[in-house]
Amino acid sequence: MGCCCSAPKRTRLVPSAGKVMASVFWDAEGILFIDYLEKGKTITMEYYSYLLTRLDEKIREKRPDLQKKKIIFNQDNAMGKLRDLHYELLEHPPYFPNLAPSDLYLFPKLKLFLAGQRFPSNQEAIASVERYFADLTKNHYRDGIMALEHRWNKCISLERDYVEK
Repeated sequence: MGCCCSAPKRTRLVPSAGKVMASVFWDAEGILFIDYLEKGKTITMEYYSYLLTRLDEKIREKRPDLQKKKIIFNQDNAMGKLRDLHYELLEHPPYFPNLAPSDLYLFPKLKLFLAGQRFPSNQEAIASVERYFADLTKNHYRDGIMALEHRWNKCISLERDYVEK
């Protein structure tokens, strides 16, 4: 005969902060900047255009040597603003996770770092992410960009079929 009682519910002593939406802009040298979206807001084309303007400012500030070089941007939307900023767009099929360095390289390792952690506030979650990125070496970012080249070539050789690691 089975038990008619359900298992007692576990309650959290400290409520979780919830989710924080972050736009992370990085290159082979490291993080250029991270924008944390306000709770309840969404990323519109206007907001993303604003983020790209901020990115351009951060590139001028943190990578002044790039001002005279061509910047290639791996992105599948916001093309008009990218052209305005004189960035070259790295063309690839939209929503193609094989060729997104953040989805392929940067975020999986961040997710492992954050796994199982609970934060009582958004500010504490953001501070933890900031510490994580600050502790990474330049080689970490460079390896992520170099992995893109390898996967790009593999994708071409497989005629745009899905690329496993």
